[in-house]
Amino acid sequence: MSQSTNKHFEILDGMRGVAAIIVVAFHILEAFALGKHKDQIINHGYLAVDFFFVLSGFVIGYAYDNRWDKMTLGGFFKRRIIRLQPMVIMGSIIGAATFYLQASPELYANLASSEVKDVIIVMLIGFTMIPVGRSFDVRGWGEMYPLNGPGWTLFFEYIAYTLYALILRRLPNIILMVLAGIAAGFLIHLSVTADTGTVAGGWSLDPVQLKIGMIRLSYPFLSGLLLSRFMKRTHIKHSFLISSILMILVLSLPRLGGDVHWINGLYEALVIIFIFPLIVYLGANGEIKNEKARKFAKFLGDISYPIYITHYAFIYMYTAFVFNEVLPEKQNYGLAAVYGVLTFVVSILVAYLSVKFYDEPLRKWWSKKWLKS
Repeated sequence: MSQSTNKHFEILDGMRGVAAIIVVAFHILEAFALGKHKDQIINHGYLAVDFFFVLSGFVIGYAYDNRWDKMTLGGFFKRRIIRLQPMVIMGSIIGAATFYLQASPELYANLASSEVKDVIIVMLIGFTMIPVGRSFDVRGWGEMYPLNGPGWTLFFEYIAYTLYALILRRLPNIILMVLAGIAAGFLIHLSVTADTGTVAGGWSLDPVQLKIGMIRLSYPFLSGLLLSRFMKRTHIKHSFLISSILMILVLSLPRLGGDVHWINGLYEALVIIFIFPLIVYLGANGEIKNEKARKFAKFLGDISYPIYITHYAFIYMYTAFVFNEVLPEKQNYGLAAVYGVLTFVVSILVAYLSVKFYDEPLRKWWSKKWLKS
């Protein structure tokens, strides 16, 4: 089988973990805002998705651009399936197992009326990454993956991989640059014209949401791919620290502009267009010399994808608790804080146990079975 000899970027693994941890905190706090963006603490946490797309484009380009003389299309897709699908399956199982623990009739309108067989069917479909429409909307939120909302980003990742394998890898850099420029234009237009003043969206199987998802995918993935091709390696001191601080700042900054939506939208577009590629560049050109910092970055990298794809089942539960017990009477905030910390810790623990006792062993077994030379 074809083996890559390219450098492994331990700082980028760590940065993926930093972003994923912020996503969990964002979703916990989002329970109190319920879609009211001006009230949201860690206001721009959803932009971590766009960072993941930039990072994905960079890693895919760096890892695979020079391997196509020895690697088939089938081999490429096998590698991506082995990397992603085990935790997709786990996320769907956890979502199904906790589904009826998320009861909140007003918040999840379809939950109480959804039969067990429907939940099982949605779980099994979720294993395949095939999105579902309104007929299987067991929760009532219109998600393409009702048991595990964040799965929509993996749907678009697979679109990116398909486009890369069939088309993008063959294109000269000048064409990729033109496409990236066009994609940036669409991104800016979306961000400054959206009624919410955000780029948030992409999780439903309808034309508007699919359009938002493709816009959010296109520039980030193309910019990461171009960065992998143009970047000349150098050495940047303290890049893990600098990148982490920059990531925390841009994702935590309060909403800008108040009711003047385009100001916040423009901020988000500029972060995606300039700051996220910069963070990837910094991370790709740094080195962790401290052993404790290296272990910490490895831990963050190990749990980054597992925590992202499994944590939302616990967020559904926590959001239901806040909606049912906290917001109506403006009480139980102390208990909500305790449950919020518990949700955060459980999310990390489940991710760690999943990767060590399920994901890594299964990927190793699948690799031996599927990727024989």
